[in-house]
Amino acid sequence: MRKRKFIFSIFQFFLFSLFKLFTFKNSYSKTSKTNILFNENFLKYIISDDHPEKPERIEYLLNEILKTNLKDDLINVSLSNLNHDPYFWIKKIHTNNHILSLKKENVKGEMASKTATMICLHGIDRIISGKVKNIFCLVRPPGHHALNTGRIEGFCFYNHIAITAKYIQFKYKLKKILIVDWDYHHGNSTEHFFYDDPTILFFSTHDQFAYPGTGSPDKKGQGNGLGYNVNIHLPCGTNDEKILEIYRTKLFEQAIKFKPDFILISAGFDSRKGDPLGCFNLSDEAFEGLTKVVLNIANQFCDGRILSILEGGYNIAGNSSAAIKHIMTLKKFF
Repeated sequence: MRKRKFIFSIFQFFLFSLFKLFTFKNSYSKTSKTNILFNENFLKYIISDDHPEKPERIEYLLNEILKTNLKDDLINVSLSNLNHDPYFWIKKIHTNNHILSLKKENVKGEMASKTATMICLHGIDRIISGKVKNIFCLVRPPGHHALNTGRIEGFCFYNHIAITAKYIQFKYKLKKILIVDWDYHHGNSTEHFFYDDPTILFFSTHDQFAYPGTGSPDKKGQGNGLGYNVNIHLPCGTNDEKILEIYRTKLFEQAIKFKPDFILISAGFDSRKGDPLGCFNLSDEAFEGLTKVVLNIANQFCDGRILSILEGGYNIAGNSSAAIKHIMTLKKFF
C-alpha cells in the first residue's frame, strides 16, 4: 500500500510538472476554438484504491492529451483567479442541509465537487465573453446523480450541469438550455430538478435498467415541463449505428422545436464498449458522430456555444480515447 502511494505521488509530481509547463504559457492569452479546463485538485481526491471513480481516470486522460495538439488548449485553472461564490450558485439547486451533510461526510470529495462546479461556471464565462467557442470540463467527481439527500449518490456530490444551467439563465439571461446526456447511466438528478421546467430540454440516452433504475421513456415531464424531458432507453449491446440514428433524428427534431440558446453535454464515456460499469458496444467513432450532431445544432441555433462536462467513464484507456475523440471533434468541426 505504501509503495503504491509513493509511486502515485511521484507520478503526480511528474504530471503536474509537465502540465504546468504546457498550460502556463498557453492559458489565458491564447485564442482557441476549444478549451480543456482542469484543476489539480481532481487528482487529490481518492475514495479507495479499488474504487472505479479514481484519479487515474483524469491522470491517464491528461497524459494522453499532452501527447496531442490538444495540449495547446489545456488550461490549469487557478481557483484564486475566479470571482464566483460557488455556494451561491450551488444553492440554486442544492439545499443547505445537503451541502453541510456532504462537508461532514467527505471533506476532500466535497471540495473536489465544489471545484468542478467552479470550473464549469468559469467555462461559461469564457464562452459568453467570446474567448472560445466551446469547452470541455475535465472534472471529477461526476454530478448527474446528485439529489438533495445529504448523501453521495452514484459517486456524485453536486449536479454540476444543473447548477451551470441555472448560472447561464440567471447571470447571462439566456433562457433556453439544451442538456444532452449520453452517459450509460440515466441522469436522474438532472431530470428531477428540471422535470416541470419548459426552459430546459433534457435529452438522455441510457440503460434504464442500470443504476439508478430511472429513465423510463414514459417520464416526459410534468406541468409546463411536459414534453421537455426526453428519455430513450437503449439495451445492452447498443452499437454506433443505433445511437447515431437516434441522435440524428430524435435529438435533432427536438432541438429544432426548442431552439436552444446554449447547449450543455453530460459527457459520460461509460457508454463506450469495454466499460466495467456499462454494457453498450460504442466505439470512439460513435462519440465523434454524437459530437457532430450536437455541433450542428449549436451552430444552427446558439452560435456554436457548447460546454461539455465529464461524467462517467471507468475503463481508464477507453474513457481517455473516447474523450479525446469528442474533444478533437469539438475543436475541428464547425
